[in-house]
Amino acid sequence: MDLSRRGVLASALAAGAPVTGGTRPARAPRIRTGFDRLAAEGYAPLAGQAVGVVTNPTGVTQDVRHIVDVLHADPRVGLTGVFGPEHGFRGTAQAGGSEGRYNDPATGLPVYDTYTKSGQALADVFTASGVDTVVFDIQDVGARFYTYVWTLYDCMEAAALAGKRFVVLDRPNPVTGRAAYGPVLDPAFATFVGRQPIAQAHGMTAAELARLFNAEFLGGKVRLTTVGMTGWRRADFYDRTALPWVPPSPNMPTPDTALVYAGACLFEGTNLSEGRGTTRPFELLGAEGIDGRWAAAVNRLALPGVRFREAYFAPTFSKFAGKTVGGVQLHVHDRELFDPVRTGIALLVTAKRVWSGFAWRSDHWIDKLTGSALVRTMIDAGATADEVVAAWQPGLEAFRTVRRKHLMYD
Repeated sequence: MDLSRRGVLASALAAGAPVTGGTRPARAPRIRTGFDRLAAEGYAPLAGQAVGVVTNPTGVTQDVRHIVDVLHADPRVGLTGVFGPEHGFRGTAQAGGSEGRYNDPATGLPVYDTYTKSGQALADVFTASGVDTVVFDIQDVGARFYTYVWTLYDCMEAAALAGKRFVVLDRPNPVTGRAAYGPVLDPAFATFVGRQPIAQAHGMTAAELARLFNAEFLGGKVRLTTVGMTGWRRADFYDRTALPWVPPSPNMPTPDTALVYAGACLFEGTNLSEGRGTTRPFELLGAEGIDGRWAAAVNRLALPGVRFREAYFAPTFSKFAGKTVGGVQLHVHDRELFDPVRTGIALLVTAKRVWSGFAWRSDHWIDKLTGSALVRTMIDAGATADEVVAAWQPGLEAFRTVRRKHLMYD
């Protein structure tokens, strides 16, 4: 009898039994993720290959077991390594950090660090790992500057350079895939928060982005397989999926955070707090010296689907750590109408008008986030939010045309 951890887990999984805890499994969601479909096929696309997985804490099954633990326990899969992105495979690092190279205590598998690596340097990591196929399974949040999008891109490019197959297991876009919003990146401003010209809120899933990246930017050189979902519709917000939410990063605690992130994250490019160090990051924004005039000013714009409350808070880390600051809290009351990017621009415009202390970060990080100097220079010149939004429409329409060719769901 095989009493090893791998053997016991494999037997339990094959029998459909829970491997931890004593609670009754929840009702299964109607949506099957890419991993669900891969497992239902007996992992046939991975047969006979040495497999490495690019993932983080969001790579879980519907009963919240991590897919690395599941794959490691299954003798049908030759899982030989894991690749961790920003924040790390197990998610212990804060923004701008990773976990480095180590052996995972739970499985004994080598964990390789992909963060800040790209091109041939990342290809060399894949080569050294000895894998034949790289599998990607990370929950995205729908914003261009969320770095997992570019971990996907960099890993695809590196897989092509190293001669590896690349498999993307799809998950929902938590803020729907109905439409793309916001400015499109100017390639002259390319960084790890934006490698290629896509919209600020792209309205796509990871597998759709992978298809777009391969066709439009990587010359079709990636030996790409996408394992799509079943049951997901483009109009579905995350709570309609009944899938478990695991924070993709330390400051993305809930799907509500993801809803506002594509606009509110622009405050990273200013001297205002974007709410890091609070229980409501990106929903709370503020700085010392701001009072109720900001909430009043932005409420007068009557932005669709959102209201603003005068708020005071004391971040425990990041900007203004340990100090009480004033600002606003975003309250989205109609998410069908809410446009996070237009809202973010309106908040920047009004903050600059009502608070004399407003300033951009000295490194012009706002240009990297928005994808060009357009937003910053227009706001500095006194443009209204509607004028700024109108200025990026031609580029956005062009991206929407390209995007449509790579969509997988209705």
